[in-house]
Amino acid sequence: MIRTTLPGRGRRIAAATAPALAAALALTACGGPDKDTTGRQTVAVKESNHSPYQGTALSRPFAKPDLVLTDTDGKPFSLRQQTAGKPMLLFFGYTSCPDVCPTTMGDVAVAMKRLPAAERDKVEVVFVSTDPQRDTPKRLRSWLDAFDKHFIGLTGDLAKVKQAAKPLGILVEDPVVNKDGTVTSSHGAQVLAFLPSDDKAHVLYLSQSSVDVFAHDLPLLAKGVRP
Repeated sequence: MIRTTLPGRGRRIAAATAPALAAALALTACGGPDKDTTGRQTVAVKESNHSPYQGTALSRPFAKPDLVLTDTDGKPFSLRQQTAGKPMLLFFGYTSCPDVCPTTMGDVAVAMKRLPAAERDKVEVVFVSTDPQRDTPKRLRSWLDAFDKHFIGLTGDLAKVKQAAKPLGILVEDPVVNKDGTVTSSHGAQVLAFLPSDDKAHVLYLSQSSVDVFAHDLPLLAKGVRP
């Protein structure tokens, strides 16, 4: 296994263990991800394969978390049960984030709008708050509506969120209140794509993934194409 950057398509992460993957992936405080000297995030990868996706194909897909939180209607939402058999993008972040979270959700929203309506209706986009104390269902709904009114927002017990994120290789830390009153929530900034065939994450996108990358891959995800 080598440590390298991900400049192109068709890379496959060697996800032997979640802790190893978590250590390799960048943790961001939504003030800018950790980077190497070239300004690109680094992860542990194997040689490229022939995946049709431009995102990074996971060599060992991650199971969908058995996570029950509160949706933006104030109702319990079971991530595993209520998105079963559906293509899904999953991202952990918070509404007070000044850069990475809105940029990522904005890019996904633009890419989703490029899909034909029939394919767009198949794909679920789920945003899980890493700052549930401030991200009430109402606040979360208002924030997500700026991107896409169909995006699903979940908030609730931070311990549950951290527990669900860890096996996915996503680090989530307790929010910190800064001297100026702003809140910083450090969390992994990757997006995971779950296929409908087995409800597992097969593709990963780092925070610098472009609109074009998502736009290229979303039709494949909607059709359930495997990497």
